[in-house]
Parts: sequence; C-alpha cells; structure tokens
Amino acid sequence: MPMLLIQGSYHVLNARPDGDTIHFQAADKEEWKLVPGPHKVRYNGAGKARLRLDAVDTLETHYSRDGNPEVHQPLLHARAARDELTDWLGFTTVDRAPDETVTAATPLTRPGWILTRGAGRDKRCIALAGKGTPPGTSGTQINVDEALLRTTFNHHILEEGLAYPTYYTNLFPDLRDELTTAASRAKAADKGLWKDDETLAGATVTDIDSLQKHAVILPKLFRRLVDYLYLGDPNHADLTGFPAFLDQAADEFWIISAGHSTTGLDAIVEVIDSKVRMTHPPEDLVFIEN
Repeated sequence: MPMLLIQGSYHVLNARPDGDTIHFQAADKEEWKLVPGPHKVRYNGAGKARLRLDAVDTLETHYSRDGNPEVHQPLLHARAARDELTDWLGFTTVDRAPDETVTAATPLTRPGWILTRGAGRDKRCIALAGKGTPPGTSGTQINVDEALLRTTFNHHILEEGLAYPTYYTNLFPDLRDELTTAASRAKAADKGLWKDDETLAGATVTDIDSLQKHAVILPKLFRRLVDYLYLGDPNHADLTGFPAFLDQAADEFWIISAGHSTTGLDAIVEVIDSKVRMTHPPEDLVFIEN
C-alpha cells in the first residue's frame, strides 16, 4: 500500500496527547502539502500539526463537543494508552496538569516519522507513527507492507490491548487483516482493556457518570452516547431515543462479514432498557471517511 513518508519530531509540551493523538513537526513543512486527499493538513509556521493515529481508537482521556462539559472514559485504560504512546516514542518523563495538559517533558521532543494517505475533515493528519531510522526518503511515497506496519505504534498499541481496531476505507485489506490479528491476540489473552470490555456484552448506562467510570466500550460508541445524553438530562439517561439519534448521525460503514455497506450505527447497536451493546465487533466494521 503506497503511503507518504514524512520525517520529523513528536511534541507534547503544552498539548494534551492521548493514546491516539499527538503533535508532529515535519522536518520540512513543505511536505505537508504533499499529503493527498480532499482535506488539507493544518500546520503552524514551524510545520507542527496534529496527528490522528490511523486504524486505532483508544479510550478518551478528555472529550467535549458543542460546548458540553468535558468528560472521559474509564481512566485506567485511557491513561495506560496515553502513557504507552509517550513511553514508546522515548519520552522518559512527562508531567501533566489536572486537565491533561503536558507542563514538562524529558526530552522536549523525540525524532520520528509518519506514513499517511490523507487528513480528516478536522485537518488532523491520519497517520501510522514510527520511530528510529525512516524506511525511505522523506517526502516520497513508499510501499507499506505487513512487516513495516509491525514496526509502528499503531500495531504496537493493538498488541498491548490498549486500543480498539477502528478501520476506515483508506486502509488496504492486507494491513487491516494484520492489525486485526494483533488485536485478536490481545483479546484472546485478556490484555489491557479487553478484560473489561463491554462493547459486545453490553454496558449499563444510567447517567453520564456510569459512562465515565465503568463503561469500557468502543470510543466511537462512547462519543455518540455522550452527545445523545447531553441533548437531555445527562444525570438521568433515557435511552429510548438513542437508536433514532444514531440513525440521524448517519455514520456510513461496511460490515465485513455481511459484505455490504449501511448507514447509521443503529443497524448494529442494540438498546435494552439501560444496556447498550454492539452486535458486531469493531474489527468487522470499515467506516467510510468523509
């Protein structure tokens, strides 16, 4: 699979990196202009941009939308993923304020490289994150195979069981299968979040606190639940309208096992009283990137 290689450095100071989001500064900021796709990467004068790590979704350390209060998922696994990213990149110490902002780090930056095929609507670069010797010349397209994928943090965090596989149509099936294999091994061993995962078994949602403290579920489902609860009283969850809300959100995705596409997560989310569950595992879905 061809992807653009960009060499540069990872930055955490005065930011709030979590397990799948971090700042990256291109050694040559002009290379951001080479990122393909309909959306441009937003970067500053120094060439620093935000990354969204491709194909993985870690529990939220902080989430807010439409001016609603900031919330998080269960912090044990959310912070484990956050710390795994900075540790893997080579930051030896990272100090954070209560709101997760990094106030000090040693070293201040870490060298590395990314592989990308585009940016999201939010102008974050969607990338595989690498460290060490770059696998080619920065600013050029290189072929990414399973062996190269296994050297990235994206693969590593799934192996550690600290992220859900979350696929989009930009990723080729052979790489997707490799990531699913890594996630499946972690799930079989009950590593990381998998020992507490309720995505398929069902999470009990009675209020916003039950989501924050207890519900270890796919972050995409968590975000939809949070957005829905804040349309009413978040301290007294009424889930009767949640399927209709999911239909209105109109997420487009493929169900791999069924071999067809559909619109609306209500097609794969079941609500029984206060329990919410997905009927297909995350690795069986491929979301259409808008």
